[in-house]
Amino acid sequence: MPDLWNGQCFCGGVRYRMHGRPMFIHCCHCRDCQRQTGSAFAVNGLIEADRIELLGRSPEPVRMATDSGRPHDIYRCTECRSPLWSDYGGRTWLRFLRLATLDGPNDFVPDVHIYTRSKPPWVVLPERARAFEEYYDVRQEWPVASAARYRVAKEKAAAAR
Repeated sequence: MPDLWNGQCFCGGVRYRMHGRPMFIHCCHCRDCQRQTGSAFAVNGLIEADRIELLGRSPEPVRMATDSGRPHDIYRCTECRSPLWSDYGGRTWLRFLRLATLDGPNDFVPDVHIYTRSKPPWVVLPERARAFEEYYDVRQEWPVASAARYRVAKEKAAAAR
C-alpha cells in the first residue's frame, strides 16, 4: 500500500490526499515566500500533480508576479484563502505543495534551504542542513530516483499536449 497523507486548507473546504512522498523538499527563505505566507519561509514538497487527489472543493489559482516574469500561480481555498500549492512557470503537472497543510507535516524534513541570503538572522538552520544563498544545482542535489520521477512526469505532460 502506498504512503498516503491527507491535508486541508484552514477551513477544511479543500481537502486532498497526497499519494507518496515528495520528490524533493525546499525550505524557501526568499522575500516572495516571506511576503506570500506572512512567515519567515515556506516549506514546499515538489510532487507530481497526478499524485494529489482532491477530496473536497477545488482551490483556485491566484497569479503572482515574479522577478523572472514567468507565471507563478498559488492555489488557494476560495473561502479561507489558505495557500495549498504553487505552480511555477506554467508547469501544471508539478505541484509545490505547502507541506504545513498536511495533517502530518512533521513527517517531512527539508532536503535543502534555499535563498538563505534573505533568511532572518533569528532563524537557525539545523547543523547539517544543505543551505544555499540562492538556488542550487539540481543535478548535484536531487537523488537519482527523484530526478527520474521528475523526467517521467515532464515527459508524460509533454505527451498529453
